[in-house]
Parts: sequence; C-alpha cells; structure tokens
Amino acid sequence: MRDGRNFGYVVAAAIFLIDQLSKWLVTDVLGIAHMGALLELLPFFDLRFVPNVGVSLGLLPAESPMMRWALVVLTGGIAVAVGVWMTREPNRNDRLALALVLGGALGNILDRIRFGYVVDFADLHFGEWRPFLVFNIADAAITIGVVILLLRALFVRDKPSTNDPSNGADKPAPVEKMNA
Repeated sequence: MRDGRNFGYVVAAAIFLIDQLSKWLVTDVLGIAHMGALLELLPFFDLRFVPNVGVSLGLLPAESPMMRWALVVLTGGIAVAVGVWMTREPNRNDRLALALVLGGALGNILDRIRFGYVVDFADLHFGEWRPFLVFNIADAAITIGVVILLLRALFVRDKPSTNDPSNGADKPAPVEKMNA
C-alpha cells in the first residue's frame, strides 16, 4: 500500500460507479430506455439508447444466451488479467491506464449480466457525421486507457530506477577522485 498499488483499484471502482450511475440516470431517470429514444442536449451531442449485444464496434454479437455468457466469461477473464497486470505494474501512469480499462470493463460486464447487452447512450455527432459509434462512460474509459498504454509503449521511455537490475548496476562503480 505504501507504493500506491491500491490507487488503481480506487480509480477502477470510481469509473465503474460513474458508468453505472450515468446509465441509470439516462435509462431510469430520463426514461431513454428503448430503441429510438432520444434527447437532444447540444447541436452535436444527444442521448440515444442503443443496446449493444457485441463488443467494441458491435463486433462478436452475442445473439444467443450461450454466446452472451461466453462473452461475459471472455471479458471477465480479460478483466482479471488486467487486474493482475495492474497489481504488478510498477509505473503509476500505466496503473492509471489499466484502472480505466478495468473499471470500464467491469461496468460493461455488469450490463451484459443484468440485461444481456451493454447500455450505450452517448451520441457525439457533427451534422450527420459521427466520429464514434454511440458509446458510454465505460467505453470511453477503456478507449482512453488503451490509448494511454499504446502511447506510453510507443513514445515514452522511463528512466531506469536505481533498484532496477537492468540499469547497469552490475558495472563497477566509478572511482571517486579525492580532493587534496
């Protein structure tokens, strides 16, 4: 705990709660809970109910109960792997990114268990052009987390720590000159 490893689980829990709260507000409080239901908030942003039976971009649609539960098991396994990775990850920035992915995954998994689909509702558009499919807070968190991980993997080189055995600690220490 002294090195902040639980920080990731706190962030994941916050993402999960925000995601579930937003879905409840949209579907129950605002009543946007059936296909075609729409609330225009801004000229470029609507709340629109879309049940997503697949994974990202509607891929791998779970069209039967068996496929639904297989998708729950598959995404649950991925969430467990992300949680283990997050626990073992020494870099705080990577733990944050993994926490975003984990929190979002758990929010979408709960939807799939409860409803058989993931509740998507955020519709960003510019006229008829939509840069994204209709999404939710969990989807946004997953996407942001994955982008952070990819950018860090491709462009950021962390300095080795003094405890890292790969930083040349096996080389002899330089001899210090004595000032007379």
